[in-house]
Amino acid sequence: MTDDTKKTTGSQIRIGLIVAVAVIAAFVIGLFIAGSFNLGQRNTMRAEEPSAPIETKYPMITADGTSPFVYVADIVIPTVVNISAEKVVKVKTPDSWWPFDDLFRDFFKDVPRLEPRQQERRSQTLGSGVIISEDGYILTNNHVVADYENFVVRLSDKTEFKGKKVKVVGRDPKTDVAVLKLDVDNRKLPAAKMGNSDNIRVGDWAIAVGIPFGLDGTVTVGVISAKGRSNIPLPEISYQDFIQTDASINPGNSGGPLVNIKGEVIGINTAIRSPVGASVGIGFATPINLVKDIADQLISKGKIVRGYLGVFPQEISQDLKKALNLPSTEGVLLAEVVDNTPAAKAGLKAGDVVVKFAGKKIIDVQQFRRVVAEYKPGSEIQIEVIRDGKTMTFKAKLDEMPGEVSVQTKEKEDKQEDQDKKVWLGITAKSRTASDGKGVLIDEVESGSIADLAGIQQGDIILKIDKYDIETLKDFSKAADDLKNSKKPILFRLRRGTASLFIAVTPE
Repeated sequence: MTDDTKKTTGSQIRIGLIVAVAVIAAFVIGLFIAGSFNLGQRNTMRAEEPSAPIETKYPMITADGTSPFVYVADIVIPTVVNISAEKVVKVKTPDSWWPFDDLFRDFFKDVPRLEPRQQERRSQTLGSGVIISEDGYILTNNHVVADYENFVVRLSDKTEFKGKKVKVVGRDPKTDVAVLKLDVDNRKLPAAKMGNSDNIRVGDWAIAVGIPFGLDGTVTVGVISAKGRSNIPLPEISYQDFIQTDASINPGNSGGPLVNIKGEVIGINTAIRSPVGASVGIGFATPINLVKDIADQLISKGKIVRGYLGVFPQEISQDLKKALNLPSTEGVLLAEVVDNTPAAKAGLKAGDVVVKFAGKKIIDVQQFRRVVAEYKPGSEIQIEVIRDGKTMTFKAKLDEMPGEVSVQTKEKEDKQEDQDKKVWLGITAKSRTASDGKGVLIDEVESGSIADLAGIQQGDIILKIDKYDIETLKDFSKAADDLKNSKKPILFRLRRGTASLFIAVTPE
């Protein structure tokens, strides 16, 4: 190998070593850069993770190691009272004390039968209440005090008020609210702090305080599980806007307070939904904002003054929605407009669908009744309705709701019955003689027919079918013939007793 060749080979080796070192260095630098990039990514991800809970005024564990519910119990229990009372109930004794009495009478017919006698027994009630003023006003439920007497109100310190020391200021069965007044002389009672039920949210803490099963000062804890509950099967309570809670509510809790984590009253415990008569985690309280309004009126006026429109509303089913070509089932259908009432004077008619009242969207019957009642008599209200597919607006001036609203519809007995009958959709209709001379009587509804399944009943009076006014059996026959091939729900307007209603019947 020549010297030149040796020099060339040496240079190539040196260049190769330099390139190898450069590649290794680049690789190491690349790893460092990539690691730095990934580290930055990890730091960014960590920054987006939920932060630790923020400390609040109401921590789950207080500085002295207790739960916040201790504070609530300390301030609320002294304001809760035990209410007991009694009433006299008349009951009849059985016709006979012997189970074989009928057989005995077959053989000894001349032996006189003892007439059943009325006996009196005393029924007792037990409920709760909450003190709302230092001078002795107490909130409770109407069903705790209705028709009872001889009240005994016991405070948390065992002090008792009874006899003339306890007065029922007023009761409102439609919201199940009642107010009592204690004669406290110069004593000042501990009063609960009122909250704002409009501000509550589903998931907020809810604490029920009362005397379930006679156990004084019982505190149960849960959350608000729903708001605005209505259509609960409590027919005596017309205006329902319940707070639903899973805080345990049991017999004896009625009338006691439902409070928030601050110890403020947000509702009055009213009812439970249970197949066993005790708490299964679904209880209802009347919102305190509604209760305060009722209590203020009972204390200041001795009665409740509500706005009155003069209509019979009903819910809109899916079939009614289709039959009336409505966009949804929201709103209420006016089954009847009472003559000479604010609704009639404003121009509202049966068959109108109310979708807004005073600018408020109407969802269902319970909400509609509640909204109307909230306005004072004399208020002028704009009402938006859908009539024959068109949106129309009317203005009504509300009256005061009478103590008992009834529609007087007197019917004379038929003097001459038309024996001709018409059968359609499972309905057997016949002529009738009514005070207004209109309508046909449903003499029979075939069991299991589509009319029966839709809810039409024997004794109903048909006033209108679809677009046909029904005054005679001939009108009914014409409507039946014209609509016999209809595929869409057929709308019936009926009178049942003293009320009118709409029912949609879907043909097979």
